[in-house]
Amino acid sequence: MSLIQRLSVLGMAAMAMGLVASHDYGEALTKSILFYEGQRSGKLPPTQRITWRKDSALRDGFEIGVDLVGGYYDAGDNVKFTFPMAFSITMLAWSVLEFGQSLGTDLQHSLKAIQWGTDYLLKATSIPGFVFAQVGDPYGDHNCWERPEDMDTPRTPYAVSKEFPGSEVSAEIAAALAASSMVFRPINRGYSARLLKRARMVFEFADKYRGSYNDSLGPWACPFYCDYSGYQDELVWGAAWLLRATKAPYYRNYVLANIQNLDKSSSFAEFGWDTKHAGINVLVSRLIKSQTPKPFITNADKFVCSVLPESPTVSVSYSPGGLLIKPGGSNLQHATALSFLLLVYSRPLSKDSRVIHCGNVVATPARLLQVARSQVDYILGSNPLNMSYMVGYGKKFPERIHHRGSSLLSITLHPQHIDCTGGATYFYTNNPNPNLLTGAVVGGPDIKDSYADSRADFAHSEPTTYINAPLVGLLAYFKSH
Repeated sequence: MSLIQRLSVLGMAAMAMGLVASHDYGEALTKSILFYEGQRSGKLPPTQRITWRKDSALRDGFEIGVDLVGGYYDAGDNVKFTFPMAFSITMLAWSVLEFGQSLGTDLQHSLKAIQWGTDYLLKATSIPGFVFAQVGDPYGDHNCWERPEDMDTPRTPYAVSKEFPGSEVSAEIAAALAASSMVFRPINRGYSARLLKRARMVFEFADKYRGSYNDSLGPWACPFYCDYSGYQDELVWGAAWLLRATKAPYYRNYVLANIQNLDKSSSFAEFGWDTKHAGINVLVSRLIKSQTPKPFITNADKFVCSVLPESPTVSVSYSPGGLLIKPGGSNLQHATALSFLLLVYSRPLSKDSRVIHCGNVVATPARLLQVARSQVDYILGSNPLNMSYMVGYGKKFPERIHHRGSSLLSITLHPQHIDCTGGATYFYTNNPNPNLLTGAVVGGPDIKDSYADSRADFAHSEPTTYINAPLVGLLAYFKSH
């Protein structure tokens, strides 16, 4: 993309932003956290605010004598995939650690969202030598269109172990527990200590018994949450969070000794449930500053240059309306995660009065904030379709999201069982979903800024827990700035 083309993207994005009034980041923040209550599995509390959802999967793990009730459904299906669930919790915790002071009344709901996840992660790691990586047969589940409350597909638990390791899922759990331990430290020291102790234990397990869960659980984890980037990045990521939580020299030394194991061919603009490279560099650049040379700062700078549209080394694409685009489905996960990193990294840049040089382009901290905000605004409606991609926010938003619970009549309205094939009528109808999954952010439009609003088009119409998690931090910041 030439500089003129890049500037054209920026100009069109600015025009699109002018079509919509300024956004209510506070409203969007509240709704982005509320979404997690619609994804809950297990026994719902009396304080449940998305009331069309009811108890579900109350016997998970019982067939093998383990309590695996609780946690989150990752997206529009009824399977519990621990790898993306743990990443979502890591990012929710990071959002609170960075921007908790801006959350206001939403802080308590954020803490409940995190604890709903960490309580489950404690259960999934309660048997030494085993980590439960998944509950539910994904093929049986995906062949049915059922409410989670009606599930009669196999709720098979899948675990990694010493003989069949899964370093990526185990280390991501360690990261989530370590990050969350810092969130709870000021308010519940006992729970915080329990999370940190388990984080250390699970990280040691991930490191000692190295291997990818692709090799043991591939037939069930793939292609849904196959690990394409290897497990080395999760090991460094987990150690980095343990370093932040403990300041222990062991984790500092671990990060420095293992950073060279990361895939050097990976783009600097990679960050999400699978690949942690950019997140590691942004996180560790603030934890290890005395190192010379400073590889984390250098690589974090390269990350910025790989994302800014005007940079000569940009490695992502932008739609004509200004949305950051990467290959594959569920694109808004990239827009939220990479924008979150830009926001977080802008803070030490501002503090140090430093700019980044991307060839002949100078990137200021204000520019990083501007790009991050442009992505948030696009999601909320500043785009060529004048459409919000958050359910329940704005005048126009997705109405036919790929989500079983949202698309089927609630238990309250239809108490009779809807079986595996009984939901097909609801899946294929053109009518809007009967239940509003407030705050859900869908996969988003394509590279031409078009959006079909079709349940069948799951790559674009399915919400996920890991799209929303970084968005919570972004919205908290922009609400108060």
